[in-house]
Amino acid sequence: MNRALRTLALPTALATVLALAACGSGTDSTTTPGSAGHGMTSMPTMTGPTSTPTAAGTATAAGQHNNADVRFSTDMIPHHRQAIQMSTMAASHASTAQVKQLAAQIKAAQTPEIRTMSGWLTGWRAPVPGTMGGMSMGSTGGMSPQEMTALGRATGPNFDRMFLTGMVKHHQGAVAMAKTELAQGANPDAKKLAQSIIDSQNKEITQMRHMLTQMQG
Repeated sequence: MNRALRTLALPTALATVLALAACGSGTDSTTTPGSAGHGMTSMPTMTGPTSTPTAAGTATAAGQHNNADVRFSTDMIPHHRQAIQMSTMAASHASTAQVKQLAAQIKAAQTPEIRTMSGWLTGWRAPVPGTMGGMSMGSTGGMSPQEMTALGRATGPNFDRMFLTGMVKHHQGAVAMAKTELAQGANPDAKKLAQSIIDSQNKEITQMRHMLTQMQG
């Protein structure tokens, strides 16, 4: 009786071994990239190290920054907000279409830049300046509260002159801040934005000075 059981068990065991061997020789959907045809399947604990270095490298590159990058974004955000406030006034206070068009151009350019810099600060775990500022406007060419009040009360050609004169000074402050970022910053995207600010606002400074000359003539 025992001999008969052993005789039946041998074929069954042999069939099991052959089935396992056949499974190991095929390409399974869980094989790691490049392992097809080698009979190697990926274990759950092995998938992490394969993908982690790439993800970590991307995160490191995106998060590369120093104190100068943080300062640039922290100071430029309220500086941009004030320029947008001045440009909003121009829509109803300016007397010429040329000034209104320039103001709209400034507002359209600086609004998305605020969103970009706010996103950087959040990613760097640094505070995003509130709506009322976070810096001394006078130290970076910005308008004082008294100057903003006077601008808001002005109309017609008087507003145009005040707006252009104030915005030239405002842009000069932004350009100086951007140059500091280029010299001291570490984040590639922040430095790229700084260069864009230098290029675009220097052009607008030239344009505004020309407009002021025309008004005086």
